[in-house]
Amino acid sequence: MEKTTEELLAIVSEYSGKFTGAYNIRENGTCAGRQSSENIELGNKEDAPGLVVKIKPYTKGETVYIPACVTKGGIEDIVYNDFFVGEGADVIIVAGCGVHTDDGHDVRHHGIHRFILDKGARVLYKEKHVGKGAGQGAKRIDPVTEIIQGEDSYLEMDTIQIGGIDSTFRKTTGTLGKGAKLVIKERILTDGTQTAKTEFAIDLNGEDSGADIVSRSVARGNSYQEYHSKISGNARCTGHSECDAILAENGKVNAAPELFAGDLDASLIHEAAIGKIAGEQIIKLRTLGLTEEEAERRIIEGFLKG
Repeated sequence: MEKTTEELLAIVSEYSGKFTGAYNIRENGTCAGRQSSENIELGNKEDAPGLVVKIKPYTKGETVYIPACVTKGGIEDIVYNDFFVGEGADVIIVAGCGVHTDDGHDVRHHGIHRFILDKGARVLYKEKHVGKGAGQGAKRIDPVTEIIQGEDSYLEMDTIQIGGIDSTFRKTTGTLGKGAKLVIKERILTDGTQTAKTEFAIDLNGEDSGADIVSRSVARGNSYQEYHSKISGNARCTGHSECDAILAENGKVNAAPELFAGDLDASLIHEAAIGKIAGEQIIKLRTLGLTEEEAERRIIEGFLKG
């Protein structure tokens, strides 16, 4: 692998010179390393570039790593990854993508992930996105996620965009069966003239299914963000959507949560809050010896970690 790839992997996927267990490293549209484990099989898709990841029923305590890096301008990497999680499995999936350009050419990664969880399966999905490089070319990451959850399954998605991405369009759809639970934690930072758009569309079709979607974002400089979510309660279910955003300088945010209740026993809530950093927060930290810029950075870091 290139040195730049290793540097990006360390940021987005907990890489420290090697992975243990099952993994696939994607570098500039090709496989730079792959390993299956006894319980997790990784293979090529037959009809498109990408992976088929099969996790055996009742697999416990294993982690599979599937990071992707694009290190050269002029590359548009598109990949389709399918995850089949067997009944009763309990695993961690670490994704993450880094894009880098040092020239005037654009670079883009477009990852389409599909999760199919069988009965009682549990997955923690961790994904970080970052852009690096001094080049003037645009750095783009556009993830698409499709979720199909079986009875009593649980999926938690912890996603974060930690800077350097000029534009991103993040689209997530989900269909939940009886007793299935979906938790999504999204954190996004934009600056300069960067743009970020997020769309969630979750169908709660099974009795006692539930979704909890929380997005925290910071729009700095002249950046612009959009947040759209729709939770459809088509059975007895619970749904919660929350968007909290901080504005700094000339940043702008458009938040539009939406709810649809198609069943008398659907219990749905949405919240949206947008505002600047409170002046008393800055003053309090400055009394501890921080400059105004340091105080603002601390507040933003704490907000995005929450």
